[in-house]
Amino acid sequence: MKPVVLVVDDEPALAEGLRLILEREGYVVETALSTAEAAARLDGRDFSVALVDLVLPDGDGIGLLRLLKNRDPDIEVIIMTGYGSISKAVEATKEGAFYFVTKPFDPAEMLTLLGKALERRGLLAETSDLKRQLAEQMGYGEMLGGSPTMRRVFELIDSVAASDANVFIVGESGTGKELAANALHAKSPRARWPLIKINCAALPKELIESELFGHVKGAFTGATSDRPGLIEEAHKGSLLLDEITEMPPDLQAKLLRVLEDRSVRRLGGNRAVPVDFRLISSTNRDPEAAVRDGSLRQDLYFRINTVTVELPPLREKAHDIPLLVKGFLDRFRLKHNRPVEGIDPEAFRRLLSYRWPGNVRELEHVIERAVLVARGREVTTADLPEALNAGGPLPTAIPSAGSLEEIERLSIVRALESTGWNKQAAAAILGLRRPTLYSKMSRHNIPQRRT
Repeated sequence: MKPVVLVVDDEPALAEGLRLILEREGYVVETALSTAEAAARLDGRDFSVALVDLVLPDGDGIGLLRLLKNRDPDIEVIIMTGYGSISKAVEATKEGAFYFVTKPFDPAEMLTLLGKALERRGLLAETSDLKRQLAEQMGYGEMLGGSPTMRRVFELIDSVAASDANVFIVGESGTGKELAANALHAKSPRARWPLIKINCAALPKELIESELFGHVKGAFTGATSDRPGLIEEAHKGSLLLDEITEMPPDLQAKLLRVLEDRSVRRLGGNRAVPVDFRLISSTNRDPEAAVRDGSLRQDLYFRINTVTVELPPLREKAHDIPLLVKGFLDRFRLKHNRPVEGIDPEAFRRLLSYRWPGNVRELEHVIERAVLVARGREVTTADLPEALNAGGPLPTAIPSAGSLEEIERLSIVRALESTGWNKQAAAAILGLRRPTLYSKMSRHNIPQRRT
């Protein structure tokens, strides 16, 4: 299907000239001389790109840009103007314009811009489709994972989300505890109301108490008016207490009282305010060890862990790495408008063999950095942080005896088993392209799926 372009300019000669140039290049083109005429064109056709003059007889290009984006968020808009203005260019970009070009312009330049706009539109559509597929097949909300461990996590969240049971999310830093809380809230009947979050490790004791419970005027120096706390703001919604083991023990006692009474008293006040919220807590520590060393009150622990969701570290679900890498790669190449399309086998092997002490968050940062520094269309080992390259060449799982055919077959099977039969990951371990791996699997009569 040919791309359809809308040209909006109050100079008939320029609009007609652009139409002729674009039609020669295979585009379908419609023209309009005003905002009203352009709006009328929108009722009968979907446009891929719009070339819009900044100054129009019945409005301006920024207003038309907003109208076009409201009607179709995926349309790409190039603003044209005879009056170059940095402030207007910035405004147009903030409103979603693809580019801001000053007249007169070279037709070849416009054709290049148009091609890039269409490429971006296609990439957006591809990424949107990928996200939909991942959400349907390999994820849960913002969380990605196809390993049996993560599927069990998704099933547990799904089974308890509709209830009001207190949930305790446990996992190392970077495993996605906040994403799990988001999913719990989004799947619950409370999703229409807010999910209020507080990081207990990020605030000093005085601020935690005021932030959580609120205060009345005069409760302390600087308290010039009454202020509700986050517990009250979470009324009818959910409250996430991140790193709850960092909350001072005396405040844990106050929180326990709130959970028992379903009401809160502001700091310095004596009136109980009824509250109705679902509590989600999280920690990167072993909860039972925290109870033993006094960081977490035992009575509060029993109250908040009606259901415990344990998020595994990335090193224990390594065959989720290809899925996560694909998702992050597509997200960041779009975000930073970079041409990176994949990762070469050696770099992929580094990603698979690394222990990931920072878990999924660390992997996310590594992929974003790689997308930014990569010089070609593939991420190489040179684009990875030094920590991932410190171990020298990576060994492949090659047995020490047998014929060459037997050694090759066993190496392939071992690589497949180590990655949960993920072909992309196994190919990376073996230093092969995926089509080559499929060919060798067929030659050695290795089944496509685990038997």
